[in-house]
Amino acid sequence: MLLSIQYPSWLHPEIIPGLPVRWYGLMYIVAFGIAFLLYRRQVRERNFPMTEDQLSGLFVAGIAGLLLGARIFSVLVYEASETYLLQPWLIFWPFRNGQFTGLAGMSYHGGVIGGAIGFIIYSRLKKFDAREIGDMFAASIPLGYTFGRLGNFANAELYGRVTSGPLGMIFPNAQRFSTAEPWVREIAEKTGVDIAGLSMVNLPRHPSQLYEALFEGVVLWLVIWLLRNKKPFKGFLTGLYVMGYGFIRFILEYFREPDADLGYRIELVKNGIPPALFSSLFNFTTGQILNFIMIAGGGIWLLIISRFPDREPVFRYPDKGAPPVHDAVWEEKREANRKNRRKLRKKLR
Repeated sequence: MLLSIQYPSWLHPEIIPGLPVRWYGLMYIVAFGIAFLLYRRQVRERNFPMTEDQLSGLFVAGIAGLLLGARIFSVLVYEASETYLLQPWLIFWPFRNGQFTGLAGMSYHGGVIGGAIGFIIYSRLKKFDAREIGDMFAASIPLGYTFGRLGNFANAELYGRVTSGPLGMIFPNAQRFSTAEPWVREIAEKTGVDIAGLSMVNLPRHPSQLYEALFEGVVLWLVIWLLRNKKPFKGFLTGLYVMGYGFIRFILEYFREPDADLGYRIELVKNGIPPALFSSLFNFTTGQILNFIMIAGGGIWLLIISRFPDREPVFRYPDKGAPPVHDAVWEEKREANRKNRRKLRKKLR
């Protein structure tokens, strides 16, 4: 009995076979749309002083930075080649071998850096507090990110390591393995894959795209969304998102197969186990190194930003001309700080 799941035979990268419209591109559009709607809801519920035109401009700047950063970072880290060095325009050329592929190869980490640069520049130009802009993005982006990973699933790419567990899925274009290998025969037997007469076999793998869609998308978004009106200071949600994503992705990388040409960037335990199988908690991929940097960077951001002046969060802005409405607890703390400063000035006199 086959204990794994077959990848859906009806699902193809193209929405309509033969036409250059792919699920991956559509999922990006859906992701941007969801992030935009969630952001606009926050602007309205907080009465944030931002017009519809400014909101649209902010997203244009953020998306432009995201696409540029994601593609450039992917080329620098994952696709380093003399071809791009000699012909840099190919980085953004959407055709491969005469076929339309879109911007194939996008790095999440590069997208974060590029998107952040885009919205920070726009915030400076329009005199918005980048901490508040970042917090609203942090409460909007993760749910949209879910659809990006669903696009990877539709492309049958970025699948996970080989597994004998009940969630294993056989992806059509995954690497085949020699049936002469003892570990291959063992997993085939456990999962009910028939290898009789075969020299090479396709084994079940973790559908890591779906794991990421659930935990990096839905779960992380839900946590941040529920905390959006309870944050202790401006910039808190931004740091929480960076740390939370980095931590979740770091763990899920253990289920995802490393890039074949990169393997482990840090391999502390050399046991000869192929990268397609989990080998050790102390062997780290490129993604895990970048995610560790995210965790550390998010922690440093929280430590620094919590000490910035004017850090009290504003949960709802009043009508124009009235003072901002802060959380009651922070109002009490701010008043106590004022009294302490007055006492200190009297002593100094």
